[in-house]
Amino acid sequence: MRVHQYIFGKDGGAEKFFVHLVGALARRGVEQTAVMRWNRRWREDVEPHARVIQSNFRNLSADRILLPMKVMSMARKEKVDAIISWSTRGARLMPAYNGAIKLSRLGDYPTHLGYFKNSDILVCNTPGIADHVRKLGWKRGVEVISNFTDTTIVTPVSRASVNTPEGVPVVMTMGRFVRRKRFHLLIEAMVAVPDAFLWIAGDGEERAVLEALVRAHNMTDRVRFLGWQKDTRAYVAAADIFVMPSSHEPLGNVILEAWAQKKPVISSRSEGPCWFVRDGENGLLVDIDDVAGYTRAINQLIAQPQLAASIAEAGRNTLVGQFSEEAVANAYIELFKRKP
Repeated sequence: MRVHQYIFGKDGGAEKFFVHLVGALARRGVEQTAVMRWNRRWREDVEPHARVIQSNFRNLSADRILLPMKVMSMARKEKVDAIISWSTRGARLMPAYNGAIKLSRLGDYPTHLGYFKNSDILVCNTPGIADHVRKLGWKRGVEVISNFTDTTIVTPVSRASVNTPEGVPVVMTMGRFVRRKRFHLLIEAMVAVPDAFLWIAGDGEERAVLEALVRAHNMTDRVRFLGWQKDTRAYVAAADIFVMPSSHEPLGNVILEAWAQKKPVISSRSEGPCWFVRDGENGLLVDIDDVAGYTRAINQLIAQPQLAASIAEAGRNTLVGQFSEEAVANAYIELFKRKP
């Protein structure tokens, strides 16, 4: 079975899942080609499992004209069984090739359907996104297939390596430093969580703003910026509580990563988490932008270690039961079999 994938993202949750999926499909004997941006940090994780072709596919480049011809030629020559595009830029590259099933994977809510004129099926990673594209007028196939993550429990980093003492509560979050991730609200919430440390993994345009906020609240002694980490699992494993405060999160892949390390999760009531996080059972849900709510939830888990352990265990069970590699990879392979 031959599959071509087009992905032009940078370093987010979609890209992490792409790497996981490429490996899972390779382990099931799928031959893959990945067309992706130049010099991605995760390219070396893809290359053992797929042929990699690099291109920026920008408007003001020769590849904007040449790459569509190249991928059409490859599809015809190799008699590819399936083509997967990731996000809207990848979808614009989708050739009008009738010999393969053409899938566009959606991890967010598109503004219109014009990107997907050559797609047969939209693969949505939550039911909410599926409902959204139907409301926009999509009449072709829609499937809901979510993400999975590596469930291996890893050895924690030493807290000393992050300049954090033993015995103090550690709260962690991670993602791109953009406004909708609401890391600034989590910093404010931590002001009223005495003695606890906050670890923030990631980077982005809001970094200077976040660092200034930490200084303004006199919290530099207990907030640690970890930078962009290729593999965050060891840091998550060393933390006590994971918080995802986003105002908009179509799925919330970081929650799955925290569950993989058996950590209790506190999440905003954003779109994706409201689908699979059950408040008080496998996580705690807080209203979007409710700073006091995050403070209460964090303090509750610190004060009630049995509750923290219980929801961490339930989260891990949800991950294994609902977001397993076996179920997700097999669902994609079943779609590939719909080749015309």
